[in-house]
Amino acid sequence: MSDPALSGTAPGPGFRGPAIGLVGLGLVGTALAARMVQAGFTVLGHDRRDEACTEWRRAGGRLAPSLREIGASCESVVLAVFDTAGVLDVIEGADGLLAGESAKAKCVVDCSTGDPEALRSLAARLAARGVAFLEAPLSGSSQQIAKGAATMLLGGDAGAIAAHAALLDALAPRRIHVGGAGMGARAKLATNLVLGLNRAALAEGLIFAERLGIAPATFLELVLATPARSDAALAKGALMVRGEFAPQSRIRQHLKDVLLMLAGAEAHGQRLPLTEAHAALLHAAVAAGDGELDNAAIVKQLRRERR
Repeated sequence: MSDPALSGTAPGPGFRGPAIGLVGLGLVGTALAARMVQAGFTVLGHDRRDEACTEWRRAGGRLAPSLREIGASCESVVLAVFDTAGVLDVIEGADGLLAGESAKAKCVVDCSTGDPEALRSLAARLAARGVAFLEAPLSGSSQQIAKGAATMLLGGDAGAIAAHAALLDALAPRRIHVGGAGMGARAKLATNLVLGLNRAALAEGLIFAERLGIAPATFLELVLATPARSDAALAKGALMVRGEFAPQSRIRQHLKDVLLMLAGAEAHGQRLPLTEAHAALLHAAVAAGDGELDNAAIVKQLRRERR
């Protein structure tokens, strides 16, 4: 059965010109696709994973067989890939978006969370080729992205941001321009640090309360009624209580971000002791087989932390 959010990938009454390329058809990519389609854009998708392509076709999405075809067909391309290595390969690889004489991509909007210095260098190389590079990581789960409730942290040239405002409006109505290339990733890592620790603190408090004889549902009610309340408790608390961990975002993805935080802090001579402890928990969760579960599943690892 096709997904009505994607069935508009062919031009309709609100069609806004040439197709927007989308590389990465996972949780974030499909949420972004739905928003673009709802705004009247045509979306041409690609993913190197066969299962993601199958799901995309099943939902009614238009699929490009290669990155070269995306680059040859679309002036604007949105990336929702795992990490900066993936971004570099997608854009500059031998069979990437800019490979071949037919490439016409003029703007790349990168919605991944990546390495600030590598992205800054990439932006400079692309600018020399006449291609605008906009960092656009999103703070929020895939469900929040789909609802337009996530916040985009923009890094890039203000003129390029203004020139592509219609596309950015479709992706995320709530945006903060934090500076030039590299600053979007820095901002996302810093905010993700706080979010991840809030989530871990909620899970640890829930387990502590449970050991003290307080039922998880009662503990969550207490948290939400006291100054301990947080957006993490609102978004993930009920999932932790019910043990529902179908991914809206994944533990392994947050571990990737946490390792970038630690590397960035080390480069600036700063220790992050709470984040170091968080990284150990996340590594243990991935080793236990929970890497593909929602970030709320960190509560499972804390239950395993017995003396």
